[in-house]
Amino acid sequence: MFKKVGPGVLIAAAFIGPGTITACTLAGVEFGYALLWAMALSITATIILQEMSARLGIITQNGLAEVIRSEIRSPFLRNLIIGIILMAIVVGNAAYEGGNIGGGTLGLEAIFGPKGMDYYPFIIGMFAFILLYLGNYRTLEKVFVSLVIVMSLSFLITALITKPDFKAILGGIFIPTLPQESILTVVALVGTTVVPYNLFLHASLVSEKWKTKGDLKWARWDTFFSLVLGGLVSMAIIIAAAAIPEKSISGVLDLAKGLEPLYGNAARYCMGVGLFAAGVTSAITAPLAAAYVADSCFGWRAGLKDYRFRSVWIIILILGVLFMSFGIKPIEIIKFAQVANGVLLPFTAVFLLWAVNRPAIMGRHRNKILQNVVGVVIIVLAVLLGAKSILKVFDIF
Repeated sequence: MFKKVGPGVLIAAAFIGPGTITACTLAGVEFGYALLWAMALSITATIILQEMSARLGIITQNGLAEVIRSEIRSPFLRNLIIGIILMAIVVGNAAYEGGNIGGGTLGLEAIFGPKGMDYYPFIIGMFAFILLYLGNYRTLEKVFVSLVIVMSLSFLITALITKPDFKAILGGIFIPTLPQESILTVVALVGTTVVPYNLFLHASLVSEKWKTKGDLKWARWDTFFSLVLGGLVSMAIIIAAAAIPEKSISGVLDLAKGLEPLYGNAARYCMGVGLFAAGVTSAITAPLAAAYVADSCFGWRAGLKDYRFRSVWIIILILGVLFMSFGIKPIEIIKFAQVANGVLLPFTAVFLLWAVNRPAIMGRHRNKILQNVVGVVIIVLAVLLGAKSILKVFDIF
């Protein structure tokens, strides 16, 4: 059964990056266990959308962008939508890649200290480059499974070291509350978990591993198992952060520092290993997702070793290393990416729901009524979150 785990692990690794760790840390420090329900809700929505994406990928053996290209007849509308997708995913991932590499750098700093900080981004960049350049899906899958296991154990052990109150944890998960000034934190938790580019990445990845409709049950198992594990990791970070006695923190590394007085070096090293694994996995999946999206949008049908496919992820990886190494903060690009992703998430969810309901595309594997009802609820939530993120970028809200 566990041999069938694959693409879902890459999706879990993609959303547990520095952004998620930061959001979970702040949620735990500021509100304790009170917002665990928001993470549980986010994971539920992610599982539902990613299952639709995986099902679409297996049935059509195409990426989501390829389905969009083939199903939208109007050339103007098709080109406009493909352009938005390209800009949001490719440009956005390039902007965020520096943060992904930065997360891995913080992990190395927690483990080995600040000495050699100037070289850490290059080490992570080279590690990501080698894995991607090998161009072997099975190799990537094995590395990601290993890193996710390491990351999961690191954060779960860090949470257990704090000796949490399990009754209070259950209350935080199953009894939703909205403490004062917590709405933006809830938005951040959902926004860093339900990621638009993962919908495109998942549909492409499943066709690398599975080729027949009979594999749908394994794709569902893979999606459920991997994303529940990812949700547990995110919750573990919230739980660990809730134990920090000093409530003023400036970054994710302060989570390890805050736990050190109470729990010694053990928490720092566990947190450092987890941060490194989270940063590296996101630093690999972001360029990989951009390359798959470009491949689908332009209709290349290129393999992992094709020069066009490689050129996309190489450019994004180089930009990420440069942004991190020279302290460049591509604020305007990141703002654009936030706006574009705020628009892209509800749009992508709407098209995905439409596609998995079309008999011409899905046949008897189209959505059931309950799946559609839940899908519509998620889309409404995505619209609200998208609007909130756009208003936040422009300081309107």
